[in-house]
Amino acid sequence: MKDRFVLSAFADEAGGSLDAQIAALRRNGIGLLEIRGVDGKNISDITPEEAGKIAEKLSAFGISVRSVGSPFGKQNILEDFGPHFDKFRRGLETARALGARYMRIFSFFMPREASQGIRYRDGGENVSESPCGPFFNEVAGRLERFYEEAEAAGILLCHENEKGIYGDVPERCVQIHRALPGIRAVFDPANYIQCGVDTLKAWSMIKPFAEYLHIKDCRPDGTVVASGYGAGNIAAILREFEGEMLTVEPHLAVFKGLEELERAGESSVIDGARFPSSDAAFDFAVNALKKILSEIDGEG
Repeated sequence: MKDRFVLSAFADEAGGSLDAQIAALRRNGIGLLEIRGVDGKNISDITPEEAGKIAEKLSAFGISVRSVGSPFGKQNILEDFGPHFDKFRRGLETARALGARYMRIFSFFMPREASQGIRYRDGGENVSESPCGPFFNEVAGRLERFYEEAEAAGILLCHENEKGIYGDVPERCVQIHRALPGIRAVFDPANYIQCGVDTLKAWSMIKPFAEYLHIKDCRPDGTVVASGYGAGNIAAILREFEGEMLTVEPHLAVFKGLEELERAGESSVIDGARFPSSDAAFDFAVNALKKILSEIDGEG
């Protein structure tokens, strides 16, 4: 079971520099990067020329970029789309220079009054009656323009569920994927939990559209924890996932002063979610996923 999965990671959570990210990936035996930021620059601000140099350096260490963890679609739906779209087009050039196959996108932030509540007025089934319903046509129109440009560039767009955007809950994500079947899904369990959604319910709805998963777990109170330590039902979802790519996204808390309280060579995990360094948090998140994969493999 575990051999059919291919691991990627947001290595910028281990370190901001490219060297730190390379070290973290190599230390954990991961050959793929979902690139989000390098040396203090968001991937959307990195030029194609800079991206080519990044790809060359990664290749020297046997690492490649599978997905661009872009911020595109993280824009208020009421704002002018033109400048954002222009930046997206430049982002596609960067993705091509990196040799990426995928680009992660979002479905636009809703006005505050529309996103105050995550539940629909009728209990969750009628998408058109949700507070965000009136914005769907604009959302779909913008995403369609994204899709057309990306298809021409040979990049597969993958929509991630995220708090505050149109596609925050599975009903609206399904609406997006049915309207735009060329856009696939990045399934993020923790983000669904933070929207008050049971991940197994969400998975049953999103599974047909899922291209890959962000491995990030969460407690019911919204605290992000390593996979298997929260309510994400990570193992159950992985048993049913028919794809291959999993991106580790730690989002674990780092307690900067902890190392000063420990003896040399020792470290502590506080409440299962706080770590002495970014490297320690990253390694713990990767190992937590590997443990789940080993347990699943043992079941076979």
